[in-house]
Amino acid sequence: MIDQTLAGCVVLVTADRRAAELSAALARRGATIRHAPALGMVPHTDDALLLARTRDLLVDPPDTVVVTTGIGFRGWVEAADAAGVADSLVDVLRGTRIVARGPKARGAIQAAGLSADWVAESETSAEIAETLLDEGVAGRDIVIQHHGAGADGLDEAFALAGARVRSLVVYRWGPPPDPALVRDSAQAVADGEIDAVVFTSAPGSAAWLAAADDAGAMDGVLRRYRSGAVVFAAVGPVTAKPLVDVGIDPLVPDRGRLGSLVRAVVTHYGGVDALDTVAGPLRVRRAAAVLDGRVLPLSRTGLEVLRVLAHARGSVVPRERVLAALPGVSSDPHAAEVAIARLRDAAGSRTLIRTVVKRGYRLELQEQA
Repeated sequence: MIDQTLAGCVVLVTADRRAAELSAALARRGATIRHAPALGMVPHTDDALLLARTRDLLVDPPDTVVVTTGIGFRGWVEAADAAGVADSLVDVLRGTRIVARGPKARGAIQAAGLSADWVAESETSAEIAETLLDEGVAGRDIVIQHHGAGADGLDEAFALAGARVRSLVVYRWGPPPDPALVRDSAQAVADGEIDAVVFTSAPGSAAWLAAADDAGAMDGVLRRYRSGAVVFAAVGPVTAKPLVDVGIDPLVPDRGRLGSLVRAVVTHYGGVDALDTVAGPLRVRRAAAVLDGRVLPLSRTGLEVLRVLAHARGSVVPRERVLAALPGVSSDPHAAEVAIARLRDAAGSRTLIRTVVKRGYRLELQEQA
């Protein structure tokens, strides 16, 4: 059975890199995707300085290589490959101590056929600095692959402690491709058009929040979050920090991978507002309803009537409340009967909604059956 847990959920993807992969994984679970990259990525894979420093370390290998991001390490290897020195680079790195800033960096290292000797599980440069400085770096030769926001002081800290430091810049964070789109996405969250927002980098989180503030939407964003109407999710604790700093406690998976991020969102929505009906689990979202893993073919009116019934959680809903959910103004009992009949047809179950004579209608829950 196709997983449609996110059917009816509009998910905002704020990433630029790997956005297609993340969006596809969410869409396969039924989500509707909106994409507003909060930052752009400016590659430096053809930069003469990067290639010059790469050739330099081939001749003069370092003791230690610090890999701060997966995308940066992959870009470095790709740039070396374009210059015809990728095999030589991998051979040199195989003889060095490789330090990774988190699981994403470790994954890129493994993809190149190498192994990380030590991983900062907190995904912070501070943990790398603390560990290496405690060990002692005086006289060591350290290469640092910068991430998009810089080296977080690693260059200076190691140099002051007596190390020889060589820096590699593979890419930098730049402005978003469409700043207006980012501001509009923040306003859409404040206006209740978005159900979940996902982030994959701390600079991206900070940039999106800044755009929300610039758009005058931050108060609305926080109100929607506090009401539970919108969920925020971050790939790891570092990415989450800018959100936490403004009072948002996002979903954070145990592992800093995109797949884990998707599973965290799916798990959250899989346990929210599920009714155990006689026809299977029922979840009524803002834009769709899923019954026993199937998206129901409902009109907007049908979805609103079902929402009224679901909100009652098995209690009787008077006919007048069903009529109030229909367009226009009507007191004709037949209109309510027609709406309920259409709901039963869409659900494929005659027992899901029970008519309670002279009182109204109710969803038939397993506990009542």
